[in-house]
Amino acid sequence: MKLSTNENMGKNYEVLGMVRGNTVQAKHLGRDFMAGLKTIVGGEIKGYTEMLTEARDRATNRMVEEAKKLGADAIVSIRYTTSAIMQGASEVLAYGTAVKFKK
Repeated sequence: MKLSTNENMGKNYEVLGMVRGNTVQAKHLGRDFMAGLKTIVGGEIKGYTEMLTEARDRATNRMVEEAKKLGADAIVSIRYTTSAIMQGASEVLAYGTAVKFKK
């Protein structure tokens, strides 16, 4: 399954609809402690980077599964958004348009 492009791809396709996947990720106490220390000296907070990468991957996989259920060949115009749900927890949302190639 092709995952993202804003281009026509040189093929005709039928739009099946919007597909999405999301996950809510909470902070891990150990990661939060280390992040607090990192704010003192500066630099990348690798624990949070890994956590958000895992969350984006999970949201993407859920979006792809939704597209497969529709019989999609590709998802175009994929976007990601992150929002705070409550203190210490964030939602990662992946969304795009599922399409089926015409023969």
